[in-house]
Amino acid sequence: MSQTIAPDWIAVDWGTTNLRAFAMQGATVLARAQSDDGMGRLQTEEFEPALLRLIGDWLTGGPVPVIACGMVGSRQGWVEAPYRSVPCTPLAETLTTAPTTQGLGVRVVSGLSQASPADVMRGEETQIAGFLHLNPGWDGVLCLPGTHTKWVHLSAGEVVSFQTFMSGELFALISEGSVLRHSLAEDGWENAAFDAAVSDAMAKPERFAARLFGLRADHLLHQTPAASTRAALSGFLIGAELAAARPYWLGQNVAILGTGDQARAYQSALRPQGVEAMLVDTERTTLAGLTAAYRNAKALT
Repeated sequence: MSQTIAPDWIAVDWGTTNLRAFAMQGATVLARAQSDDGMGRLQTEEFEPALLRLIGDWLTGGPVPVIACGMVGSRQGWVEAPYRSVPCTPLAETLTTAPTTQGLGVRVVSGLSQASPADVMRGEETQIAGFLHLNPGWDGVLCLPGTHTKWVHLSAGEVVSFQTFMSGELFALISEGSVLRHSLAEDGWENAAFDAAVSDAMAKPERFAARLFGLRADHLLHQTPAASTRAALSGFLIGAELAAARPYWLGQNVAILGTGDQARAYQSALRPQGVEAMLVDTERTTLAGLTAAYRNAKALT
């Protein structure tokens, strides 16, 4: 006989490709569930049914509050949660209510925006709030690796500024759709090739495009292994990013949200620059941020 789950509330991290939900008792996770019903594959009227399919078994005692973050609050999502302009705290006191027909109470966290240079984030603000909750009084820079990596300057509990780099998406596009795909047919990784490419890109970022074609030429002329080429491609992209983001990380406390391969690559790239960045568990910060949003909303009711 399966155990009945009776959460106080439900935390939801709803991105473009995935939907993740957590049955919560205060700040404690009772159960987890995940589906591929990301924002990118749903129409507005499909969000509520998608969520109910995932969390329906947790609602046997009746509806409970749902706090959601991520692309669910975008213009193409369930409900548009307006951006808040930096500098500001990562979380607003109020949340945006999503339209429902099945008795669910769903509220969505707002993203952040920056007027100049123009930039936006959704979902990361909740991770930032969680990080600050777990590290009170911390000032410095957060690096949030991903498809669109973000560098975020934090001071006195506020997001001062941030900058987004499409390095992750560029890696996917180049490795899957450019001439370099023929040199990346196999998996693997070579640390020395990555380190050398990072150093080269930071020293001569203007040579970035030429260096990329050089990877293809090296493979053709010298049969460079795919593991070396893959690592070098990542190194050139991250190195060029670090060169551009130098005003963020130079002389700062730096934390990287993530503990996987991509996060460790950023940590490795920063180390020769004299920056020893700490790695932080992303799920933990996301849940801490959603918990803070839930408590804020609860205090206002």
